[in-house]
Amino acid sequence: MSVTCDLCFHHCRLGEGQTGLCRARANRNGTIVPLNYGKLTALALDPIEKKPLRRFHPGSRILSVGSFGCNLHCPFCQNAGIAAVGAETCTRDCTPDRLVQEALRLQGEGNIGVAYTYNEPLVGYEFVRDCAGLVHRAGLVNVLVTNGTVGEASWRALLPLLDAVNIDLKGFTEDWYRRLGGDLATVKRSIALAAEACHLEVTTLVVPGENDTEEEMRALSAWLASVDPDIPLHVSRFFPRHRMQDRSATPVRTVWRLAEVARERLRFVYTGNC
Repeated sequence: MSVTCDLCFHHCRLGEGQTGLCRARANRNGTIVPLNYGKLTALALDPIEKKPLRRFHPGSRILSVGSFGCNLHCPFCQNAGIAAVGAETCTRDCTPDRLVQEALRLQGEGNIGVAYTYNEPLVGYEFVRDCAGLVHRAGLVNVLVTNGTVGEASWRALLPLLDAVNIDLKGFTEDWYRRLGGDLATVKRSIALAAEACHLEVTTLVVPGENDTEEEMRALSAWLASVDPDIPLHVSRFFPRHRMQDRSATPVRTVWRLAEVARERLRFVYTGNC
């Protein structure tokens, strides 16, 4: 029996035993199940600024957790070793209860909560949802780092459990998003909804020859300012990774120039990887 996964805009139609393009969700006996529930590839206590979040509890640390899978196929992915593969990368199993216990244990080291990050955490939506509820009950905060391509109903249901979100806005053209396997309209909707619900910051990775024009940054920052000019934007430098190892790193001057363009409309613009 075929079923459709409605978690994201791809709406994968899966026959029995098939796995979606994210590699993390599958049809098992006519039900969509998350293959990565509680399957961890990474667990680390990070500075909050590494997410990146610059205006949410600066100077604090947060327990960061990752699994496997992603619903995009960005050729520049810096975490392709876990995002673009399957369960073979997992190093440990972890229940939501155990994750919260670890987060509480690390409070003495400055931990303020749990960040769902590294791969695309929302392809493991059920684990994030279950953990986030327990994290709040324990008096800690939830941070999500995402590409923002989740379906509207699932996003609206999760937002009340989130305290801060960083969304990748990978550019501002439909063509670039199509080449990444994504959908710009979905990301814009996710940004607008998150801005109403929790602390939000946005990151744009500047890839030479792809999304590095002043015109595109001016359009991106103008739209973001129309949502809220106080949304922090991180303009980040590309380095050769994954299937773009033949490219040169973004010139630092390009990042600085585009950050200045963004500052025409936005109050808080930061440069990254420079």
